[in-house]
Amino acid sequence: MGGHDDTEAECIDESQSKNKGISFTDLKVQNLALGFFSAIDGTVTSFREKVVLPLQSKNKEKFYHRRFNRVPTVDQCDYEDPVCIYEADEQFYRDKLVDSNIVKILRQRKIECMAWEGPDSRYKCKKIEDEYENAATNWFIKYGEMRATQGAIEAYMKQKHRLIWERRNPDKKLH
Repeated sequence: MGGHDDTEAECIDESQSKNKGISFTDLKVQNLALGFFSAIDGTVTSFREKVVLPLQSKNKEKFYHRRFNRVPTVDQCDYEDPVCIYEADEQFYRDKLVDSNIVKILRQRKIECMAWEGPDSRYKCKKIEDEYENAATNWFIKYGEMRATQGAIEAYMKQKHRLIWERRNPDKKLH
């Protein structure tokens, strides 16, 4: 490794080293250092090739994003099943985090487009702005006007109340 060759260094004798300006003791020190490096590098490289890489290739899915299985929503849980309700809450918090990050990314894209396009951003960034507005509206319909600590039951009740209101007021639009 590194462009060094053991056989080349060993073939140089004392007379050749004096012609190049290298003393024979310097050559011995170089050979010793190269041998020491090769011994350490060889063990590390062989460990990586024989142990680390096969383990990584076998468990490739486990090294990246953690995937959670979908759990039943709170409306599918029994009323007195705290484990199911807890899992539904955790799923709700994960979904809220994902949706919030999507809205944040779309907002950033809109801001960058408006800064890049300048005065022409009204019509050049229209598609990005519409995507952001749609995502922000949907986020607000699902999570808006709720405290951060409220979970899946409160979101379910909010959805139920919104559907009842829309059924009673078909002529009025919420969004």
